[in-house]
Amino acid sequence: MEKICDNLNDTEKLAFEFAKTLCGGEVITLTGDLGAGKTTFTQSLAKALEIFEPVTSPTFTLMNEYQGKNLKLYHFDMYRIDDIDEILETGLTEYFGNNDAVCVIEWAENIKPLLPKKLIKITIEKLGETKRNFKFERIGE
Repeated sequence: MEKICDNLNDTEKLAFEFAKTLCGGEVITLTGDLGAGKTTFTQSLAKALEIFEPVTSPTFTLMNEYQGKNLKLYHFDMYRIDDIDEILETGLTEYFGNNDAVCVIEWAENIKPLLPKKLIKITIEKLGETKRNFKFERIGE
């Protein structure tokens, strides 16, 4: 599925619609250039999951955990990862597939060998100041 969002309001609506399809255990990868809107989409997804605390990119902590009404959100940022052994040592991959949570991974391409075979890949392409193209692809189903 592909969807063009003209502004932040459209992006939020898209995240709310997408959230309705989630039941826990999903691993979602977000791919796109710097400034494409990966964290913005995650923030909208968090709202849809009824997470009301501020959602920030975990660039330096690698993962932030949030509790929603029905599901947790594990938000990963792998931008700084040069060596996937770092991730293996931290045990972060143990969060993947947790049935009471959704995992969102920014810059997942940096840990590609560690990703589960079943995931949802979202590619975000910047088309303008606020305009984005979102491409959703279910892998391994």
